[in-house]
Amino acid sequence: MDLQLQKRLAGSVLKASTKRVKIDFERMEELGVKTEDLKQAITKKDVAGFIADGIITEKQKKGVSRGRARKSHIQKTKGRQQGHGSRKGKPNARRSTKRTWINKIRLQRAFLKELNDKGLIDHEVYKKSYGLAKGNFFRNKRHVKIYLEERGLFKK
Repeated sequence: MDLQLQKRLAGSVLKASTKRVKIDFERMEELGVKTEDLKQAITKKDVAGFIADGIITEKQKKGVSRGRARKSHIQKTKGRQQGHGSRKGKPNARRSTKRTWINKIRLQRAFLKELNDKGLIDHEVYKKSYGLAKGNFFRNKRHVKIYLEERGLFKK
């Protein structure tokens, strides 16, 4: 039977294409609605009643799956997929030199403060090392430790 008009009206009501309009004949049998009744629906209001009853439904739109994107994002949060082939910007565009400096100096100062608080180095050594750290003498935390050990600046 031809239900093109009803599909078109349903599409208009649902704001969807006629291709996405679905008529559920099994639901019609459950509710005891005949196909002739559906064929008699020639206004939007009539069709809206069938939509409310669940006889006429709309199929879900097909979209672009985000499954791969989600998986990739999870990997990136773990620190994967960051090799040379994935990089687009210059190193300074990816992480500013200022941010790198802030991270480095905070780590070194925290380490020196910890040593000073525990009494492993005296205050003068602490002040001298602090100044060296500020002057960008140390490469990293390990370099600070090696510097202090080589010069025997740790308290006995």
